[in-house]
Amino acid sequence: MPNTEHKLDPDTGIILVAAGNGSRFGGDKIWAPLMGKPLVSWSLKTCLDTVPGCLVLVHSGDADKFSKLDQREYKCVRGGHTRRQSVIEGLNALPKNIKHVLIHDAARPGLEPALIKKVRNAIDGGQPALPVLALTDTIREIGHGKSIDRNQFRAAQTPQGFSRSILVDAILNTDKDQTDEIEATSACGLTPIFVEGNTRNLKITYPQDLQILEAIMRAQMVTTIGQGFDVHRFCAQDECLGRQLKLGGITIPGARALSGHSDADVLLHALCDGIYGAIGNGDIGTHFPPTEDEWKDQDSTLFLEHALGLIHKMDGELVHIDLTLICEEPKLRPFAQQVKERLSALTKLDINRIGLKATTTEQLGFTGRREGIAAQALVTLRVPV
Repeated sequence: MPNTEHKLDPDTGIILVAAGNGSRFGGDKIWAPLMGKPLVSWSLKTCLDTVPGCLVLVHSGDADKFSKLDQREYKCVRGGHTRRQSVIEGLNALPKNIKHVLIHDAARPGLEPALIKKVRNAIDGGQPALPVLALTDTIREIGHGKSIDRNQFRAAQTPQGFSRSILVDAILNTDKDQTDEIEATSACGLTPIFVEGNTRNLKITYPQDLQILEAIMRAQMVTTIGQGFDVHRFCAQDECLGRQLKLGGITIPGARALSGHSDADVLLHALCDGIYGAIGNGDIGTHFPPTEDEWKDQDSTLFLEHALGLIHKMDGELVHIDLTLICEEPKLRPFAQQVKERLSALTKLDINRIGLKATTTEQLGFTGRREGIAAQALVTLRVPV
């Protein structure tokens, strides 16, 4: 979830460089899936959480595709043939009032807002800054086999921070392409400030790096469970003319329709409430009040999209759903597989992670008297700590 504690001052902008070719990865790595989302979307989200609309994404592909990664405001510009040219394009796209610039590689999707803030604070004195990690392995020189004193070296990360004017001068005063921008400012005699980096902020170079990061990210998540329950009565004669029964996002032909402000899909309503409960965010009535005309006769898949969107925004993962339909009619068996397939399509869950069953109340209560249908849902999520 966005943390206002790490919001940057409005004179600071971020350039997110996503213009590499991913040759060592063996493909277009910034679109590789990480926890179910494109790799590039992770660092983009973190950067947008920290800047008030002053972010430029430098890419090497379709601008429209990149601009749709997040609904918030940011610029997309085409990069050059070298990193230096790409950074220049990013600098040119930043608003004129931006005095400080942070540059981050999209290939580091494990970036956290606290590290961005740490680098930003370090450049207040005018010197460039970068996050680094101490080396833990023994370093040996190729050809001689001699060990090198690892205490004299650090592994550099991004984001790297600069005064905008200093960075522009350093880049424009050389036509040599650099591996990063600290190299350019160091060539101009500027000594950078080192701040402690983050092991989660590793660079994705090879496919196995992606597997390592995903394991780290999953280890930093907790399991939550939410319960949902909903009930709707059957429509009285002439009450719901033209309405059909909807269950789990599909239409059940020939069955009596349910009465409700929306389409009365009792299964989807229970599922939504299970999700809202698992993330501690109200219930379906909180988000879609039955007193508002906007939701009258609304397709309940819209409600489910909203609930799933909240999971996505908090970088969570839907793991499993278990649904129980409680009624005398209609019988679930003829359409159970169709409902599961529809739910799998809506939630992007493997169909084997969707439980769906039916029971009766042995002709007791309102469902036993065939007055309506009830549904219960149990939802399992994995969410960041």
